[in-house]
Amino acid sequence: MNPRLLLAFGFLLGLPPAVPAAAPGAALTAQAAVASSYAGKAPVLAAARAGKRVVSVGDYGTVMISDGGAFRQAREVPVNSTLTAVTFVDDKFGWAVGHWGAILHTADGGETWTRQRLDTTIDRPLFSVHFIDRNHGVAVGLWSLLLTTEDGGKSWNSVSLPKPPDGGRGDRNLFKVFGNRGDVLYVAAERGTVLRSADRGATWTYLDTGYKGSLWTGLVLHDGSLVVAGLRGTAYRSVDDGKSWSQAMTHTKSSITDLVESGNTLWGVGLDGVTLSSSDAGVSFVARQRDDRLALTAAVVAGDGALLTFSKRGLVLATER
Repeated sequence: MNPRLLLAFGFLLGLPPAVPAAAPGAALTAQAAVASSYAGKAPVLAAARAGKRVVSVGDYGTVMISDGGAFRQAREVPVNSTLTAVTFVDDKFGWAVGHWGAILHTADGGETWTRQRLDTTIDRPLFSVHFIDRNHGVAVGLWSLLLTTEDGGKSWNSVSLPKPPDGGRGDRNLFKVFGNRGDVLYVAAERGTVLRSADRGATWTYLDTGYKGSLWTGLVLHDGSLVVAGLRGTAYRSVDDGKSWSQAMTHTKSSITDLVESGNTLWGVGLDGVTLSSSDAGVSFVARQRDDRLALTAAVVAGDGALLTFSKRGLVLATER
């Protein structure tokens, strides 16, 4: 797999970024993403709904858009570095993050993007972004990089995490920030860590799942329960706001990269071509595997209820509902 994808999903935990950083005092010149007939085959790392529209992001600053049919490339993206995550609060306002700490914003459903943040002196990537509303958002990334905004991304503030309960350094890689549209937010991180904030990301506490490996993704379900998942098919569930956790039965050893909920079904996708489904809010899963074992990196439920899955080769057509 592309080394930038390896970094984005934590395969190289604790190691320097796969993309060489610029020399101290030097800065790279940001380049815009280019239109390409091969954009639909570019590796995808994340996807989200913007109203009925689906927007995916990935390698080379590629942003793809679908309004129910074929995907097409966004008209204007100001960076050509890897984009690792995307989120929307409605059909127009969205944000994407990625390498070089890039934060991009769109006000037209992903057609055009503007740059809100970029640090080309060091490649300290952001792995995830979540907005509560059009103003309040959180972005997280490498070595406990955690940024918050209260003005829609016009300005971003760095938040320092407290030292973890085990007394180690507060430098854990933060892979997924998620919430339920309220003030309470969570972050799935390495070393089995889940972080919780009750004040829109201003302060954080550590939740202990009992797991020691990396958690790559997480979700607050419609019933309020929490599910986090990551390495080697590991998934944990909490029904008391993270105070206690129980391990879910996933019946796979393939690492889980994304979770989405549709109606009464919780879907997961992962490496080795694995798709998971749960009808009991994440207590147990049924696992299926593609014959080609293509690594699946992201999933989103389209407006018609179909599950769309994405991979290092772009969109993978799916008909699950």
